[in-house]
Amino acid sequence: MSLTSPLRCALPYKALVPGILLRRYKRFLADILLDDGREVVAHCPNTGSMKSVNVPGCRVWLSPSDNPKRRLAWTWELIELPDESGKTVMASIHTGRANRIVETALEARRLDALAGYSHLRREVKVGESRLDFLLEDEASGRRAFIEVKQVTLKEDDGHGYFPASVSTRGLKHLQALEALAREGERAVLVFCVAHEGIADVGPATHIDPAYAAGLHSAAAQGVEVLAYGVGIEWKDGAPSGIALERSLPVRL
Repeated sequence: MSLTSPLRCALPYKALVPGILLRRYKRFLADILLDDGREVVAHCPNTGSMKSVNVPGCRVWLSPSDNPKRRLAWTWELIELPDESGKTVMASIHTGRANRIVETALEARRLDALAGYSHLRREVKVGESRLDFLLEDEASGRRAFIEVKQVTLKEDDGHGYFPASVSTRGLKHLQALEALAREGERAVLVFCVAHEGIADVGPATHIDPAYAAGLHSAAAQGVEVLAYGVGIEWKDGAPSGIALERSLPVRL
């Protein structure tokens, strides 16, 4: 099911620059050959394994910075990946964008499943954890606690999975959501699927069985699990924005 006017509330990019991925190393670094022939070192804003999205030889897009205090002037944002159909699909590797993508959609009131709230708060402390968002409605007193996770792992079976590596922090967030649900609060896990080639999401039992068990337990206790796929907006041959484009099934 597509969302209404998916790209009218896109999180914008500023003047992305294309190149080819040579290699990613030391977790935070990537060597990129720009289209103009320069070879640069870019910041890789992704601490995970990046399984299925770290593909040397693929076209990538970088955001430049003119901040003199930054050690690296470039940030790796997107990668173009081959799809089974022979076409290319886009994936956002910048994990820090996921919250802003979801927040943009929430503020535009585009997510029907999370509609009807008048206020949004960020980074809400719950026990020993911090959850990404709290939606509140003054008139009704309704609340919804939300945790966002970015999904980019597409396995050889064609399905999307989370997490891409063992995630003790992710399990801690699940347990916080489950505790809220047990107390009668609305608790929601949102998978921001930042890979255009992923059509559904499930727990990566083969990578992190503890997280998979935690997800099943949380869902059984009333935690809602939603997934939304992104779409890229283009202008003058370059990506100009990213937004939630469609709701996706979750395989539990």
